[in-house]
Amino acid sequence: MPANPLNLEALVEAYYRPLYRFAMSLTRAEADASDMTQQTFAIWAAKGHQLRDQSKVKTWLFTTLHREFLRTRREQRRRRHAELDDENGELPFIEQATEQRLDAASVLEALQRLGEAYHAPLSLFYLGEHSYQEIAEILEVPIGTVQSRISRGKAELRMLIEKDSVAADTKRKQRG
Repeated sequence: MPANPLNLEALVEAYYRPLYRFAMSLTRAEADASDMTQQTFAIWAAKGHQLRDQSKVKTWLFTTLHREFLRTRREQRRRRHAELDDENGELPFIEQATEQRLDAASVLEALQRLGEAYHAPLSLFYLGEHSYQEIAEILEVPIGTVQSRISRGKAELRMLIEKDSVAADTKRKQRG
């Protein structure tokens, strides 16, 4: 924790990168992750003085970012429904993703495909380096739920990575 946890500059210095990584794991887009991280600090600037227990700054920031993500996603869903109604149900064309270049990138990509219940806890655990207790507070769920979601999420993530690895090997063999 920064020396003075209420100092915005110290908070940005201490928590920008882990908050950004968490936002990136949620949004899957650099611009959105950056916007969401900045919005989290803007909310801190407006409301952070209300936090009574300064040892909870990190949890407060991650909780706020997660809530902003959920709020933004709800708004996007409402807009998409309205747009689809306007376009008489025509769906947009979506190009297939390009091949992964790095092992880390393929793990992050597999993490993105996890069910929502597993994605946030695993991202907070691995990318945000939070304890189970902190994750429970951020996501506002019991610690037992966090433990089971992380355990099941790891198993699902392992299966996705293995499946991707087999598919990549098959493609290489077909080319070569």
